Amino acid sequence: MKFKATAVLAALAFSATLVHSQKEAPTQGVSKTEITLGSIQDLSGPIAGFGKQARLGMMLAVDEINEQGGINGRKVKLIVEDSAYDPKRAVLAAQKLVNQDKIFMMVGHIGTAQNMAAMPVQFEKNVINFFPITAAREMYEPFHKLKYSFAATYYDQMRNAVPKLVKDKGAKKVCTMYQDDDFGLEVQRGGEAGLKTLGMEFAEKTSYKRGATDFSSQVSKMQASGCDMIVLGTIIRETIGAIATARKLGYNPTFLASSAGYTDLIHKLGGKAMDGLYATMTVQHPYTDEQSQPIRFWANKYKTKFNEDPTVFSVYGYIIIDSFAKAATKAGKNLTTDSFIKVMDTMVIPPDMFGGAPATYSPTKRLGSDASRLSQIQDGKWKTVSDYVGGSAIPVKK
Repeated sequence: MKFKATAVLAALAFSATLVHSQKEAPTQGVSKTEITLGSIQDLSGPIAGFGKQARLGMMLAVDEINEQGGINGRKVKLIVEDSAYDPKRAVLAAQKLVNQDKIFMMVGHIGTAQNMAAMPVQFEKNVINFFPITAAREMYEPFHKLKYSFAATYYDQMRNAVPKLVKDKGAKKVCTMYQDDDFGLEVQRGGEAGLKTLGMEFAEKTSYKRGATDFSSQVSKMQASGCDMIVLGTIIRETIGAIATARKLGYNPTFLASSAGYTDLIHKLGGKAMDGLYATMTVQHPYTDEQSQPIRFWANKYKTKFNEDPTVFSVYGYIIIDSFAKAATKAGKNLTTDSFIKVMDTMVIPPDMFGGAPATYSPTKRLGSDASRLSQIQDGKWKTVSDYVGGSAIPVKK
C-alpha cells in the first residue's frame, strides 16, 4: 500500500512538473535578451532593387530600436534570406528561418507568389506572417489568426483609382497589360471592378510572362484597339518597357500603375519618357530634398548610413519593423505569439510622417487600411496628386 501511495505521489509530481514546464516553455525566437525576426527578400532576382531597399529600411529601424535599449530589454535580431523572387526558393528560405534559425516572426516578406508558397511552412510552426510587402488580398484572406497585412490591396487600389482617373481624363477606352501571375491578376481584376462601376469594361486585355523584356506585341495590340488609358499590372522594368515602347510608336495614352510601380527606379532608369505616368501609393517617396522636414531628416539619415538614397521600399521596411516594435512593446515582457495577437486585436497605428493612412486591426480585421492615393511623375519626380480614396480614407493635404 505504501508503495502504491508513493507511486501515485510520484506520478502526480511528474504531471505537475510536466504542466509547469509546458507553461514555461520558451516561445520560439524569444530569449531573455533577444527577439529573432526573419525576412525573405529578392536580393538577386528581377525585383532585387526593391528587396535590397526594404532590407536597408528594416536594418535602420532595427539599429534605432537596439540603440534605444531594445523592446522591453530585448535586442532585435533580423535574419534576411534571398528568394530571388522565386516561390520555390522562398519555401526553402522559410524552412531555414522557421526550423533552423527559429524565428519568432516573419516580417516584410516580399512578393505575392512567394508569400503564398512560404506561409504554410510558417503556420505549421505558429509563426506570424507580419506585414508582407505585397498588396494581394491573400495576405489577409481567407482569415487566419497568423496573417497581418498593412498595404491597401492591388485590387482595392485599382478598384478606386481606375474610375477616378477615367473621369478625370475623360477616357473612352481602357486597356490593361499585366504580369501573368497572382500579382498581375489582382491588378487586372481590381481595374475590372472599378470600370464596372462606370458601366465599362476593358477594351483589350493582354498579359506577359514574368521576366519578359519585349512588350512590342502587347503595346501594338492595345494601340490598335484605340485605348486612351492603360492599366499596368507591371513592376519595374516591365513598366519602363511598356511605356518606352509606346513612346517609340508615337502612342501616348494615360498610363496607370499600382503601388508596385511606385518607385524612383521608374524615372531614374526610364528617364524623361516616364513623365506623366500615374501610380497608386500608400506612403510618400522620401526624397532627400523633400519639403516635409521630418521626411527630409529621415531620408538624409538613411543616406548617411547606407551611402544611397532611400526609396518608398526603404520606407516599407522601416515602418514594418517600427509597427512590430510598437505592438511587441505593448505585449510586455511576456512576449509570445498569443500575447502579440492579443495586442494586435485592438491595435491602432496613427498616420506616420510618410503620409500613410491610419491603420486599425481587430480580432476579425487583418488589413490595416484599404486607402490609397494617386501620384504622378512630373519633371522626373513623383508628385502626390490626390487625397486618399477608399473605405478607410481620410482627408489629407496634397
